[in-house]
Amino acid sequence: MLAMAAGAVVGFSIGESAVPWVGWMGTLFIRLLKMIMVPLIFVSVIGGVASVGGGRSLGRLGLKTVTYYVLTSFLAIIVGLAFVNLIAPGIGANIGNAAQAKVPEIESPGSLLDIFFRLVPINPIDAMATGDMLGIIFFAIMLGAALTQIPEFHRERLTELINAAFELIMKLTGWIIRLAPLGVFGLMTRAVAVSGFDTFRALGLYMVTIASGLTVHLLVTLPLLLWFVGRIKPWVHFRNMTDAMLTAFSTSSSAATLPVTLSVVEKEIGVSKRVSSFVIPMGATINMDGTALYECVGVIFISQVLGVPLGFELQVVVVMTALLASIGAAGIPSAGLVMIFIVTDAVNLRGPEVAVIIGAMLAIDRPLDMYRTMVNVFSDSCGAAIIARSEGETEVDAA
Repeated sequence: MLAMAAGAVVGFSIGESAVPWVGWMGTLFIRLLKMIMVPLIFVSVIGGVASVGGGRSLGRLGLKTVTYYVLTSFLAIIVGLAFVNLIAPGIGANIGNAAQAKVPEIESPGSLLDIFFRLVPINPIDAMATGDMLGIIFFAIMLGAALTQIPEFHRERLTELINAAFELIMKLTGWIIRLAPLGVFGLMTRAVAVSGFDTFRALGLYMVTIASGLTVHLLVTLPLLLWFVGRIKPWVHFRNMTDAMLTAFSTSSSAATLPVTLSVVEKEIGVSKRVSSFVIPMGATINMDGTALYECVGVIFISQVLGVPLGFELQVVVVMTALLASIGAAGIPSAGLVMIFIVTDAVNLRGPEVAVIIGAMLAIDRPLDMYRTMVNVFSDSCGAAIIARSEGETEVDAA
């Protein structure tokens, strides 16, 4: 927030002459984020899918868990898609003169079948080199699934290697995220110097769109699932989850909140250790409702600012990519920031103008990140409660 304020002051008071002096910090920060994008999504998705495991994990409990997480992420994306098309926060907005920029031609797939064909890369290595994110994610999902089926000796060795690679990439990602204030300062200076305070009006409407979508998912979609699918009283569940939700909001990390979530789900909600120890850790890895909604809204917002309409087919690509990418959105602060480049690349929204818009979005992202993390954690707890009920645990949320 301080970096955003400082960038706004410098950009407004000095003007475009300040851009060559500090704009490079924003450019470098965006390049670092894009550098880490492919390795992060690759190892994270493999690890997330492989965490389902074998044996019991691939049985009834695993199927219920994966089905719930895919369903809620999809519903969150649909809610976000509805709000961003209804409110249209990017229409008429001009962030860093991006609206006047020449952007790459957007090629719409010929049919829905073509979209599914795009999932399968002919050459996975080429997909990584060229940034074909749909292909990378699909290949990583297939590797993760195959990893659960090979002999235990090889599975353990490869799992250890994947986990070690994930820790390595996460450490590097953490270093990059620490540079966020400098990146925000450079990007905000450029945005305000070029387009003035119109930037903040556009971002305010964008924040309203994100917050509205998250609120509907938190207060309508998930409670309806609790009530109709789990036969659980939503108001009781909200009351029991207060501590975990406050922890998620304050830390912006579903991974850091994991111990609190497990404790609350078992002691307050009444879910057995058998269910909670399986569903909640997997949720912290692959269930990112808030992040999926954010990525979908963010990409449509960028296309609106650039004046590039995304038709039905391309919005389907956005939905699918946001859904798949949310599986690999690790439970760390600002993970969605890295993931949004995955979705923009999937619809060919590239270039410095896109980076400027994403940088401006980053400047006001912290409160949104806190909110969507709370939504993620609440969704995990709903999944645990609903699945426990389906497993015959009738005492869940009975209080």
